[in-house]
Amino acid sequence: MADPAAQLAPTGKLRGGVVVSPAASTFFAIKDGKGDVHGFTLDLLRAFAETLKLPLVLQVYDNSGQVTDAVASAACDLAFMPRDAAREAKVDFGPAYYFISSTYLVPAGSAIRSCADAERPSVRVAIVSSHASALALRRRASQADLIGSELPDDAFALLVAGKVDAFALPREQLLDYSGKLPGSCVLDDSYGINRVAMAVQKGRSGWRAYFSEFVEDAKASGLIAQIIARGALRGFQVAAPESIN
Repeated sequence: MADPAAQLAPTGKLRGGVVVSPAASTFFAIKDGKGDVHGFTLDLLRAFAETLKLPLVLQVYDNSGQVTDAVASAACDLAFMPRDAAREAKVDFGPAYYFISSTYLVPAGSAIRSCADAERPSVRVAIVSSHASALALRRRASQADLIGSELPDDAFALLVAGKVDAFALPREQLLDYSGKLPGSCVLDDSYGINRVAMAVQKGRSGWRAYFSEFVEDAKASGLIAQIIARGALRGFQVAAPESIN
């Protein structure tokens, strides 16, 4: 690609999308009390903008559904998000750069000890409706009653109030939430894997190859591992190398 910066960002700026969450060290980004955004995703966007020699214009979204639609409509140039079949119908992905498993948080005294226990009839499970962890759960043969919320804090509130028996989300986020509910437990096993990758508008194969090379270089050089370590992100693993096509 002769001029990737011009092809991706004809405005001369890289419009990078991030999803924010109030949970500390979330695998998206967090917004502090001053309104500033920090986190894994922002670190990678900055690194990528530097390779293009473009200023980064940050676009902040409340959930993965919003940022997916923004990328699909070209309102956003580039974003990082969980890769799954539903989103692949809307945007094009590069290789995954890290992954994290999804499981359940249960309150103190719960009889639920495994994912199989949580997926039985009459078990009420709080989910974040547009999240990849919820999409993965819906694809399973779960017989649980799935109760959706738009934001993780709202789903967690259902668990705290005793309105559900378990809360489904990626492990790292549940580990944070467990600290806010004494006696609660994050299950050891998992029901799904979230693979997170760069995404752009469909039909841009040349550009996809360019940023895929950036991701593979970032994995091989140790950049991804360094960002994980710097953020003290529990439960994260660098994704294996993938071929670029």
